[in-house]
This record gives sequence, structure tokens and C-alpha cells, in this order.
Amino acid sequence: MSARPAGPSAGDLTIIDVLTVPVRTGFYADDQAAIRAGASHDGFGYTGEPLTPGFASIRQPGEALSVMLLLDDGTVVYGDCAAVQYSGAGGRDPVFSSARAAQDVAELVTPVLLGRPLTGFRELTAEVDAIRTPEGGLHTAIRYGVSQAILGAVAASRRLSMAEVIRDEYATGAALLPVPIYAQTGDDRYLNADKMILKSVDVLPHALINTPEKLGRRGEILEEYLGWLVNRIGELRPSPEYRPRIHIDTYGTIGMAFGGDVAAVADYLTGLGDICAPYDLAVEHPIDAGNRDDQIERYVQLRSELRARGSSVRLAVDEWCNTIEDIRLFVEAGAADIIHVKTPDLGGVNDTIEALLLAREAGLEAYCGGTCNETDRSAQISAHVAMACEASQVLAKPGMGVDEGLMIVGNEMARTAALAQQRPKISAER
Repeated sequence: MSARPAGPSAGDLTIIDVLTVPVRTGFYADDQAAIRAGASHDGFGYTGEPLTPGFASIRQPGEALSVMLLLDDGTVVYGDCAAVQYSGAGGRDPVFSSARAAQDVAELVTPVLLGRPLTGFRELTAEVDAIRTPEGGLHTAIRYGVSQAILGAVAASRRLSMAEVIRDEYATGAALLPVPIYAQTGDDRYLNADKMILKSVDVLPHALINTPEKLGRRGEILEEYLGWLVNRIGELRPSPEYRPRIHIDTYGTIGMAFGGDVAAVADYLTGLGDICAPYDLAVEHPIDAGNRDDQIERYVQLRSELRARGSSVRLAVDEWCNTIEDIRLFVEAGAADIIHVKTPDLGGVNDTIEALLLAREAGLEAYCGGTCNETDRSAQISAHVAMACEASQVLAKPGMGVDEGLMIVGNEMARTAALAQQRPKISAER
């Protein structure tokens, strides 16, 4: 993959100011450790004290920071700094503070960006990645939002869509077509599944199996739910041709239920695959081994056990796979079928792009994911990234309401695809 040659040109714009403003996310930040330890719901919140450092309560409103770049032709572009719902878990950066982020952007990022000509996305985001604080690198959420803004600025400078900029700079060769959308139910896993089926969602339902109570002592509650889901697809599907992929996220609870016994987990997953037939099943994070190296080892063992049983269930990796280096190690070990590239965890959008291409080139499914705790802007930009990297699926985000995330991501892909198809005609008429 070759980068676009660097160097100013007559069409390059320049960044003349950087502004920040706190904004809302589409969901909340949750203390996963406290929830796994049995915290009880109190309405929409939780009772008890948080366990993960940085949390003031087990559930708290998500924070985001818009970073706006003012260009010398009067154009304003922006990206949103946001972090995942379960910050501080699975090797991730701590819970995000928009006030602290605004200070870091003003003191560390703005001096790097002011006066810079927009000659290329890759070169400028690399400089942002190199910025250091007394604690180390910038928070992943800051790099996420700033890189979004830079991508939008380069696209504005070139008068292209963000997907076209990525395709060109990374030489992906993508046709810039919409990719399958994966929606998540949150805890309302029955009513929201109905919404997904009625709207012919490509991949569903996530289901948020994040506590033992939602799984069942030996997984019986999840078995019952998947049986219901298969029947419900048959009852509500808009046409006989509708054949969604089933993808559930179990947050390590299956491993907890079976005492970490990989063979027993493989038996259980094989049974889930049978329940979901004729639909394909992917299971995300069935086991949490507590650290990256052990996670890789357990996933290699689990994939081997599934193959030995003739199971077609696919494993998706999430926790302990947060950086380019993590993803490279999982890919090289053959430790997953699906790589969840969780966009805020990777930091800069540039790292998300590299990770998706790495997974795709290895013949694995490259899932351009993220979190319910993002913003409309980061979701739109993720849609461009997914299309330019030909991801196997993209998450409908933010929020847990289904319809809103489908609209934001789906509409952005539809508009971008229409523009890409018309681009040759537009160029010829100039």
C-alpha cells in the first residue's frame, strides 16, 4: 500500500485555528468490573461503589470533546474524541474526561496543527501519534477525535469524501460500496431484535450478555434466547431471502460458567451453532483470560476444539486486542475468525485503517466496530473507514436504540456510495 506523495500543492488548505467544545455521547460509561461483580440495577443506573479507577459511579454519562479545525478558506471540519462504554477494562485507557482532554489538545495538539498545510492524512496523524504527555501518549480518545478532524480537513482540501481520501492514500482499491451493518440490542434484546428484523439488519443482535444472570448458570438463558431469535426471524422477516448473520457478545461469561474449561466451552458453542442453524453464528469474547498473551493462547485452543467438533461457529476477539500490535499478534497466531477493530481503542483513525487492512489481508473478517458510547460524527467517519477498507461489517452506533445508529451509519454509507459512483462523471464535467 503506497501513500500519496507528500508536499504542498496549489489546492492544499491550511489549518488556522483549533477549537474544542464538550459534547454528548450516545450512551454511558460503565464500570465493567463492578457489573461483573454483581452490581444490581437501580432503574437505569446501578447500586454500589465503582471498582475501576476513574469512575465516580458504576454508570455515568459518557463524555466527548469536539475538535474543530478552521481552515484558511473558511471551511470548518470536526471530529469527536470519545471512548468506549467499558473504559479501563481489558487493557484499555481509563475513563475519558473531556475537561482534561481539552487541556491536552490546547497545550499539546494545537501547536502541532496550527499553520499546517493539509498535504496528507497519514503524515499529519503520525505527528499527532508521536505527541507525549507526562504519563505517556495521548489518551486514545484524543487521538481518535483529532485524527477524525484531520481526515475531514484533508478531504475538504482535496474536495473528496473521506472514504476517497483513505482509498487513495492507502491504495485499498475499494469500490466504496456500503458494507453489512451490525446492530446491538442493549438489554432490550427482544423488542430491539424485532426492530432489526423488520429493518432487515445484516448482522444481529449483539444481545449484551455481560453478566452470568443473562447467560444462565450453564448457559441455558442464552440458549433459550437464541432459539427465540431464530423463530422470530422466521416470523417477521420481510422476505424469504432475508438471511441475517447472528453475532452475540458474551463478555467472557461463558468461560466463567464453565470454569475456564476450553473443551466445555467448545461443546457449548457448538450447541449454540446448532440452535442458530440455518443462520451463521459468531460469538464475541466467550472467554476472558485476563491478559493478552493468555487470551491468544485460549482462543487458539478454542478454535482448535471447535474445528475438531466440525463446528462452524466463528470466534470474534475484542478485549485484550486494543492496539495494532495486539491485532498483529492475534492474526499471526490464528487466534480468531473475526477481528473487532474497536475504533476508539485503536486511537487514531489511521490505526483503525491499518488494523482493518491487516485483518483483511490475512483472510480474516475485519469488523469496523466501536461502542454505543460514541457520537454521530465518529459514527459517520467510521462508515467512511469501513467502506474504504472493505470491512466485513460496521457497527450501527451510537446508542442502544437501534434505529438511530442504523440511520446515521447506513445513510452516511448510502450518500458516500452514490457520490463515489458519480465521481467519474463529475470529474469529466470539470
